[in-house]
Formats: sequence, structure tokens, C-alpha cells
Amino acid sequence: MIKKVGHTIQKLKPSLVPLVANEQSLKICKEMQGLSLKNVGIFLKDEENNKNIYEDFGEMLFTHFGVSGPTILSSSAHLLRYKDIEQKIKKNKIILEIDLKPGLSIEKLDNRVQRDFEKYKNREIRNSLQDLLPQKLILPVLKLSKINEDKKINSITKEERNNLVKTLKSFKIRIKDFRPIEEAIVTAGGASIKEINPKTMESKLVDGLYFAGEIIDVDGYTGGFNLQIAYSTGYTAGQ
Repeated sequence: MIKKVGHTIQKLKPSLVPLVANEQSLKICKEMQGLSLKNVGIFLKDEENNKNIYEDFGEMLFTHFGVSGPTILSSSAHLLRYKDIEQKIKKNKIILEIDLKPGLSIEKLDNRVQRDFEKYKNREIRNSLQDLLPQKLILPVLKLSKINEDKKINSITKEERNNLVKTLKSFKIRIKDFRPIEEAIVTAGGASIKEINPKTMESKLVDGLYFAGEIIDVDGYTGGFNLQIAYSTGYTAGQ
């Protein structure tokens, strides 16, 4: 309807949407399906250019298709707008790095791991990390660290311990897609803001036509920003 009266419509895309892992990472995500992590650092990176796209701290969730949760949803809004994102995703160049222990430096985390190793020195490593990690996370961390889960703690090499610490500070998931727009919390795109008076929400092209809410090409992070946009534009248009 808006297009018919001459308004420009920016292409609709999913925003605040979960992210899909590639085949290799998907196996790991499925193993941890339903596991929610709190107080972790997340970093979305373009591996091709070694560039940080987005970073955040808070809560995330592993699912049967990949990753979700507040920090992931907010990161998707940035990823959506990243240059040549469709090509980057096709090339397998987008990586989610999770810092499982953001409160500890590598040195402090290594000391912590050594204390746990000393405490459980006669056990297999898979039965020795419960003080450090949720149960569902132990085997995936060991796989990514390239450590045999049945290996006894007292035979773990320094190199293997270093790999473990690196994995805890940078647990990698490769991203291959966004979930469909039907699963998005909000849409990006819609009526171009260049053709709307921000003081009244009235169309600059058609007298008496007003806009409010998600039909406009504006979207924000999780945490109520999109509700605020709806309320504020609705109030302004109503006035």
C-alpha cells in the first residue's frame, strides 16, 4: 500500500534473530542443546579480514541449529549490516568466538586449571573439569582442544593444557546463516525514514499519512529498544 503511493521500501530482513552453525560446528551445538551460558564474552569475527564485527557480554544459549540468547540476537543486528555478509557467510568466514571465562586472564586461567589438575591428578580429564565447566560443555571443550577425553590428568602435556586454556578463552563456532525472518524478534527494513518527518511521523510525500512502529526502517537491540520505538512513534503520530 505504501509503495503504491510512492514511498521507498528498504528490503525486509530478519533482525534480532538466532544464528545457524555450519555442519562441523553444528555437531558440537547439538551436543550442548539447551545449555544456557551466563556471563560469557562473545565476539563475532570476519576471519578473512581478521576484523571484529561485534562483541558483547552476557547470556547465550546453544540450540539444535546453532546459537541464540540475548547477546547472539543483538549480534545478529550488526552481522546483518556487515559489508558483503552473504558472501562472507558462503565462504565460511564468519566465526563466533566465546570467552567462557572472561573474568580471568590467560595466565590466571592457566593457574586455575593447574590447581584443578592437581586436585584431580589421578582421574581421567573428562571427570576433572566439573569445577570449571557445566557438564554438557566438558566433552566439546576437550574435542576442540584436541585432548583425548580418557587421558589421565597426570599424563596431560603442557601443550595440551595450553590448548585447553586457549579453547576456554576462544571457543569457536562457525556461522553459516541467519534463522528465517518468521523467527526474528523484529524486522530490519521497511518504509524509508528519509521520506518521513521525524517530528510528526507524517509522510513527506502524502499529506495526512502517518507512520508508526515496525513498518518504518528502524530497529534496535534487545532490551526494549524496539518496544520504545513502537511506543514513541505511535504516540507522536497519534498526537
